[in-house]
Amino acid sequence: MNLLRKPGAIAVAALALAVLPSAAEAHDGSHPFVNCTDAYENGYANIPKGNEHYGTHLDRDGDGIGCDSPPAGFEPAADEEAATTDENGTDLAETGGEDITPYIAAGGMSVLLAGTALTVFMNRRRAAR
Repeated sequence: MNLLRKPGAIAVAALALAVLPSAAEAHDGSHPFVNCTDAYENGYANIPKGNEHYGTHLDRDGDGIGCDSPPAGFEPAADEEAATTDENGTDLAETGGEDITPYIAAGGMSVLLAGTALTVFMNRRRAAR
């Protein structure tokens, strides 16, 4: 049985491939802090996993909180929220996505659906001969 000749299997595979990019890590892997001393000097401590400043190299005990032992006299950054808003005060996504991202995703999905429909049509046409 060749699954690639089944329209349902093709649709499932196309859907799985369409979903894969959304499951990717948002951060590119380059972190602004080399170590916790650098983070503390810039006013960051207790950085939770998922935060753009988090890195596994900052989380020695593996509890999901980076740089969780700030030194005495530590002063937190003045306004961490300013880093997640633009010049108009509008909240930005942590991934840096733009307003056009949903339209690009919808366009990609429509191309996949059109390709699946074309494949089904061509298979039925061949079978009719």
